[in-house]
Amino acid sequence: MMKFSVSCSAHASRSPRCIFSKAVRTTVTCLSIESVMVIASLRGRVSASAGFAIRLHRIRVGGLLQYDRNVKSGHPQVAARLSERRGMPDQIYLLGNLVIMAAYAAITVAIVVPVARAGQLRTNRLATATALIFFSCAVGHGLHAVMAYRTVIQVPAAHLTHTDGAGWPWTSALWDLFTAAVGVYYWTLRRGYGVLLGKGAIYVDPWGQRRLDEADARERAARDAAEAHRATLATVVEHTDDAVVGVTPEGIITAWNGGAERLFGYKADEVLGRLATMLADETGFGEQQDALARVRQGERGIAYETRRLRKDGTLVDVALSITPIKDQAGAVIGASAVARDITAAKEAAERRRAIEERSNQAQRMESLGKLAGGVAHDFNNILAIIANYTEFVAEQTTDRPDVQTDLTQVRTAVERATNLTRQLLTFTRAEAIQPQDVDLNAAVTEVQMMLERTIGKHIDLIAVHSPEPVTVRADPGQLQQVLLNLAVNARDAMSEGGTLVLEANCATLDGDEIDMQPPLPAGTYARLLVSDTGEGMSPETAARMFEPFYTTKPQGQGTGLGLATVYGIVTEAGGSINVYSEPGIGTTFRIYLPLVTTAADTTASSPVATTPPPRGDGSTVLVVEDEPALARVTTRILTGAGYHVLTAADATEALALYEEHGCDALLTDVIIPGISGRRLAELLHERQPGLPVLYMSGYSNGLLGTTRILDEDIAFLEKPFTAADLLHKLAATRERSRSHVRL
Repeated sequence: MMKFSVSCSAHASRSPRCIFSKAVRTTVTCLSIESVMVIASLRGRVSASAGFAIRLHRIRVGGLLQYDRNVKSGHPQVAARLSERRGMPDQIYLLGNLVIMAAYAAITVAIVVPVARAGQLRTNRLATATALIFFSCAVGHGLHAVMAYRTVIQVPAAHLTHTDGAGWPWTSALWDLFTAAVGVYYWTLRRGYGVLLGKGAIYVDPWGQRRLDEADARERAARDAAEAHRATLATVVEHTDDAVVGVTPEGIITAWNGGAERLFGYKADEVLGRLATMLADETGFGEQQDALARVRQGERGIAYETRRLRKDGTLVDVALSITPIKDQAGAVIGASAVARDITAAKEAAERRRAIEERSNQAQRMESLGKLAGGVAHDFNNILAIIANYTEFVAEQTTDRPDVQTDLTQVRTAVERATNLTRQLLTFTRAEAIQPQDVDLNAAVTEVQMMLERTIGKHIDLIAVHSPEPVTVRADPGQLQQVLLNLAVNARDAMSEGGTLVLEANCATLDGDEIDMQPPLPAGTYARLLVSDTGEGMSPETAARMFEPFYTTKPQGQGTGLGLATVYGIVTEAGGSINVYSEPGIGTTFRIYLPLVTTAADTTASSPVATTPPPRGDGSTVLVVEDEPALARVTTRILTGAGYHVLTAADATEALALYEEHGCDALLTDVIIPGISGRRLAELLHERQPGLPVLYMSGYSNGLLGTTRILDEDIAFLEKPFTAADLLHKLAATRERSRSHVRL
């Protein structure tokens, strides 16, 4: 007999599944009964058949007709003995077939009814075939029951009649063949439906089928999503700019993406199966072996920067990140290495570092400049007092030659101190300048002529001029000072002789130069080169060469302001300096200045006053000076020249004096307490338009503003000044003011 299994929910006793469960239990019971019945039947059949066969043998031996007459003549003992031997097994056999027939019929009904209700009687061929098998079995057992009934109920003589039972065994045998054919058909269907239905299932209700379909759909969707994710991840890895390389724990390359091809230049088929050491130089080999050893130990987060070899033999700076790859058991089976090209990043970092260094240098220079500017401003005031009182004494001691000689020494010291403060002010870009268009070829020629007489015969002086005019806008005197300072330093660096080259030309910058102090935007610039074959400078000296008061010369031979002054003049003109120096070889200074492409009027310098200044004739001059000693000197000079002087220490006092007395001219310091001298002049011009104004200052930061260039329409007097300088400048200012009023 075939077997099948179904599941029955405890809360659905009337469902098709529960009916199938009951059918199973019934089938099992029937099989048990059938087994007992078959055993008993076989035992009874064997016993009866053996006795009957002996009797038949005896009848055949003694004669068939005699046996037949004994039976027909009514010998009851023979029939009784036969009935005793066969009666009980035949009854059990009959009862078993009836029970099994009823059970199989019930199972057939249990299968057909729910399948028909579900509308699957025609579509669910497996369930129909199963019901047909049970129906066929029920009919077969019914035929067996009929034959058993005839044996038990009818007269015993019927068992001996050969023609009475003819036809029933053949009918049963043919039906069993039909049952076997149905069974073959069932198992053929079962194997075909094994994927669609669970093992042993003969019926799936619509709700259960829907659940199976949904579960199968979810499984397929999850599988498709996983495949899509893997495909997307593979695409991302293949097209990333970073190199992604897979290696075994021994360092054999197993994976190679497009980023690795672009970074190292190798195709995948050129590196797969080869050792990763082919990408490392001698230094990187040790790093690589150490990283692989750490990977084999399962260490994560291995990251470092190194250099690797490209296919063409060049080195590339890379940042490596190495991670071990483990199997499900946790064993390390390989490693993934991600390499990123950091060459451009390192270059950018180097540029940022250089820019930061230049910025820090500029900040240091600015701080030193502010300090030096403040010192120079106060020192100029002191020098102005000394110089003018020296003049006063000289005027009163004309009959004493010895005093005049001493005063000459004082004047010389004042001039030296004045030059020193002027250098400080140039460095701090606080000195008043008057730029004009200057051809660098002419400047080089002029300095060459000066140096040929003073530089010494042990120095070969060479001047290289540009074939075309190279025009810049700068103060001619300051430009000359730059060349002279650099030439003097070059001469001092070539104590045993050498070559000094002065050169003027043009150069184009791309804006990315590193050693420019300060940096310049891209463009074409005028360039001055001063090169020597002297001792050169160490990197430490070159880093501090523009600091004021820093010098490597012996004590007493240098002030430390030469290169600081050069730096101040060049930056004041909007230029930059590049220095290249090697110890024992020499030094080259490259000075870049904005190139003037259009001609401009050259500002003529004021002629030196040789005539006595005009008298004041009682004109009132309002003097505003916060330094009392200098205010007294200025008052004495102006009073001696015939002016009436009103002295104020700040703007408030000056305004009060003007309201009370008025004035014919204003002489004011640029930096005074309260408001600036420029603002004071504006307030007085509101009251008296056309009032002549002469500014004076030890430095001109407040006056010149962000451009630090002296406007041509502003009268300015630098401190320290002499009496003649003051009187001539004041007279010129008054005259220019009167001419403007007439216009």
